[in-house]
Amino acid sequence: MKKRYAIPLALLIIILAGGWYLLKGDTAKLPIEAGYGPNPTLQAPRAALIPTIRVASVVGWSGNATPIPAPGLKVNAFATDLKHPRQLLVLSNGDVLVSEPGAPAQPEEGKGFRGFMQGLLMRRAGSKNPAGNDIVLLRDADGDGVAETRTVLLSGLNAAFGMAQVGDQLYVAATDKLLRYPFKPGDTKITAKPVVVAELPAGPRNHHWSKNVIASPDGSKLYVSIGSNSNVGENGEAAERERAAIWEVDAKTGEHRIFAAGLRNPNGMAWNPVTHELWAVVNERDEIGSDLVPDYLTSVQFGGFYGWPWAYWGGIPDHRPPYPQPGQLEVVNRPDYGLGSHTAALGLGFATGQKLAPRFAEGAFIGLHGSWNRNPPSGYKVIFVPFKNGKPVGMPIDVLTGFLDKDGDAQGRPVGVAIDSKGALLVADDAGNRVWRVTAAQ
Repeated sequence: MKKRYAIPLALLIIILAGGWYLLKGDTAKLPIEAGYGPNPTLQAPRAALIPTIRVASVVGWSGNATPIPAPGLKVNAFATDLKHPRQLLVLSNGDVLVSEPGAPAQPEEGKGFRGFMQGLLMRRAGSKNPAGNDIVLLRDADGDGVAETRTVLLSGLNAAFGMAQVGDQLYVAATDKLLRYPFKPGDTKITAKPVVVAELPAGPRNHHWSKNVIASPDGSKLYVSIGSNSNVGENGEAAERERAAIWEVDAKTGEHRIFAAGLRNPNGMAWNPVTHELWAVVNERDEIGSDLVPDYLTSVQFGGFYGWPWAYWGGIPDHRPPYPQPGQLEVVNRPDYGLGSHTAALGLGFATGQKLAPRFAEGAFIGLHGSWNRNPPSGYKVIFVPFKNGKPVGMPIDVLTGFLDKDGDAQGRPVGVAIDSKGALLVADDAGNRVWRVTAAQ
C-alpha cells in the first residue's frame, strides 16, 4: 500500500495564500494617464480566474515625514494619532469634524476561500486598522494650522462615515441609518439621542458599507451615497435593492427616492459652485484587467442611470452579471471625466476661489485611496482636476504624492478632502491616521 502524506491545514493555507498573492495576474498595457479625462482609452476586458492582486502593505509615517506637495505648496499635519480617519466636515465656525468608522459586522461577506483571502488583503492594506467608531472634533483656536484641541463629539457609532451640518442639526450617515442630532457650532460633545431620519440598506453582507451624506443648499434634502453589494452583481438582484445609487431624502419626513442609479460606489459628493449641480466620484468595477474600468468624476443627473452592473462608460456591455439586463440599458449616462482604473476615488471637494495658487482656483480636489486590482498600483495621491465654466478640462494636477515609499509600501492612504475656513485643503489619511493641511508655500 502506498504511503499517504497529510499536509497540515495551516501549511496548506500558507501555500494557497502564497500562490494567490504571487500570481499577480495581468500587467497594465497603458499608462495610468490613459484613463484620465473625458475620453479615456478603454482596452478590451481581460478576465481571469484569479484577479490581479497588487496590495501595498501599510507601514505608516516615520518621524516627521509628510506627503510631497506640488511646487508652490506646503503641507503639515493638522492632526495626528487619529483612529482610521475617513471623512471630513468643516463646520460654520471653523471647527473640523473627522469620522473614524470601522467596518461593521459582515458575516455573509467573508465566506469561502475567496472571502478569506480578501480579508487577508484588506488587513495588509490597512483596512482593518483599529477604528474609534467616533466622530472627533478638531479645533485650531489660535489659527496656526494645527489643531491643538480635540474632543469626541459622538462615540459608539455603527460605522458612521458621512456628516452634514444644516443650521442647528448634524446629520450622520451610519452604515444602516441616517441620523439627526441637535447641534450648535461650538459644541464639543453631543449627548442627546439621535432621531432616525431613514433606514439605509445594510444587512449581513453589506459589501460597500461606507455611506456618505451631503445636504442641499437650502437644507431641505439630503443626498446619501449607497454603494453596491458586490463587485458586479454576483450576489443576485435581491442583494442590490436600492443600492448602487444616490438617494434623495426629505430632511423632515425621511421619505426618499432614487436620485440616480447604476453608480457602483458613489462615495465622494459635492456641489459644483458654478453650475450648482451635484457631482460625485465613483469607484468602478474590478477583475477585468489592470486597464479597466476607469473610476470617474461626474455630474449626477436626476433620473440618470450610469450602467452598473450591466455596462460601463456610457454603455459598453459587461456580460458577467448573472441576472437579466433591464430595458433601460439602452440609455446609459456617460461619465464626465475618467480618473484612471482602480484608483479608488473617495474624496471630493471643489475649490472655493484662488486660495492655494491660480491654477487651483477652479476645479475639484480628489482623494485617490489607491488600487489593489492593478499592476502597477494606481492612485495613492490627491489630485486636482481643473474646471472652466463649471466643466472639467485638461489633465489632472498632482497635489499630494509620496503616499507610497520607495519600496511600494503605503505610508498613508488619502480619503476625504475638504476646504477649511481659511481656504486650505484638508486631507484625511486613514492608513497614516492623520489629517494633512495643504497651503500656499508663501
